[in-house]
Amino acid sequence: MHSFRQSLSYFSNPKLLTIFCFGIASGFPWVLIGSAMTAWLTDEGLSRSSVGLFGLIFVSYSINFLWSPLVDRVKLPVIGRLMGQRRSWIFLTQIAIVICACALSMFDATSQLATMAIVGLCLAVSSATQDIAIDAYRIDVLDQDDASMAAGSAMATSGWWTGYAGLGAIPFLLVDHTQLYWPQVYLVLTLIMSVLLIVVLVASEPKTNRAQQQDEIQQGFLQQVPQHPMLSSGIIASMLSLIALIAYAGFSFPLWPEQLIDRSDAASFSSVIGIGLLGLMFYLLKALHQQPQMASTSPQIQVNGLHRIIAWLLTTLVAPLHEFFTRNGTRFALSVLMFIFLFKLGEAYLGRMSLVFYKEVGYSNTDIAVFSKLMNWWVTILFSLIGSVFTIRFGIIKGLFIGGIAMALSNLIFSVIALTGPSQWLLAVAVLVDGFTGAWGSVAFVALLSVLCNRTFTASQYALMASIGTFGRVTLGSYSGVIVDGLDGNWALFFVLTALMVIPSLLFLYSIRKPLAKIIASNKQAS
Repeated sequence: MHSFRQSLSYFSNPKLLTIFCFGIASGFPWVLIGSAMTAWLTDEGLSRSSVGLFGLIFVSYSINFLWSPLVDRVKLPVIGRLMGQRRSWIFLTQIAIVICACALSMFDATSQLATMAIVGLCLAVSSATQDIAIDAYRIDVLDQDDASMAAGSAMATSGWWTGYAGLGAIPFLLVDHTQLYWPQVYLVLTLIMSVLLIVVLVASEPKTNRAQQQDEIQQGFLQQVPQHPMLSSGIIASMLSLIALIAYAGFSFPLWPEQLIDRSDAASFSSVIGIGLLGLMFYLLKALHQQPQMASTSPQIQVNGLHRIIAWLLTTLVAPLHEFFTRNGTRFALSVLMFIFLFKLGEAYLGRMSLVFYKEVGYSNTDIAVFSKLMNWWVTILFSLIGSVFTIRFGIIKGLFIGGIAMALSNLIFSVIALTGPSQWLLAVAVLVDGFTGAWGSVAFVALLSVLCNRTFTASQYALMASIGTFGRVTLGSYSGVIVDGLDGNWALFFVLTALMVIPSLLFLYSIRKPLAKIIASNKQAS
């Protein structure tokens, strides 16, 4: 156990300042397609179900692991040589975010909702890709022990909330206290995102031997592919089919969100097919590794361009997933992923409908800006640091248990507001407690994902785990408005239900606590 002084010493690392600034750039796009967009659509008179289901553009964050291997492997022309692998991808995605934000300022929400959804989706994809590169940058630039990761998680969380809540208060204040309306406000937000580009230009690129290790893995596949072309092609076909299936389930929904409810059966059917394809891929991969090398007396097969492409695809798309399940064991890996899926589900339901709730109860845009944004910003930063010190001293697992229970209990305060009506002091209490519990849980959660990554596939594996967590929050959380409507607007009962949603994740965490503790301890010794 670290002493209090030792725990604080981890924050002397100057690299944490860059992580904090990248956290701001990561959180700010959620204002553009989250809180500001929700307020805009609500002010235009759209229904609760429409507002909630419009959030399905966030599905990009839940399936960004599909293209995360490209962030690990593809070197961008020109800027890749000038800036390095991580910084070049961050720079490219931030340019795309600026362009999309500017485009949103040109639309009318009542008559061009479908077009706004398309541009919002492009912005979400760019932001989700930026998150892949930023998360990989944070893990690559820090030591792999749990204490360093907890400190990095605290700075990343503080930065994210600075971008989301601190800067996120600006559009609400502008709408209430200036002559600007939402399209003009989005021009201001575009300018802010442009300023955030400066950070990536002055940051330093992390030094790793990732490329060498990936080349060695690719050479191993290259020895097998010419000898067993059918197995290799079957693995690639399974993986590409799985990618196409997940992308279809994520992006093929109609532009009008209300129609999504009629297609819920297709999503379940796609999940069954996806599990089958994943199992087939692992079976073929295992068979490929078990095949004996050809004897030296056998005629040598000439390696051609197709073999090299297949070997590159196997290294890029298949190896990260295979390494994660092989290193952790299939049963344990699935349990970890299930915990990640469930951990912040209740918080997502609350967060998606919080702005709608505030407005229906009777809070003004200024109240939302001051309490939900500005106050929550400072509370989250403060308790992210406190939570990280606790996590460094007592460990990630205890931090997750305490954070999960506290997040559930904090949701009940919103039930009190629903029963008593708008009160600024009660809103301040709710924001204070919710910010404290959310920050505490987030620090431990991000530290856990960081520790579980293999640095050879940092971007791929972190994106896989993070996107699974986001999948539960986005896809299921998008039905939060439907649930409130189904409860006839009974907000108090709705928030009680969100508090109960944490129980399954804590049961999963308890069941895997021992093997999880061993993995964390082994990483600490390796560092």
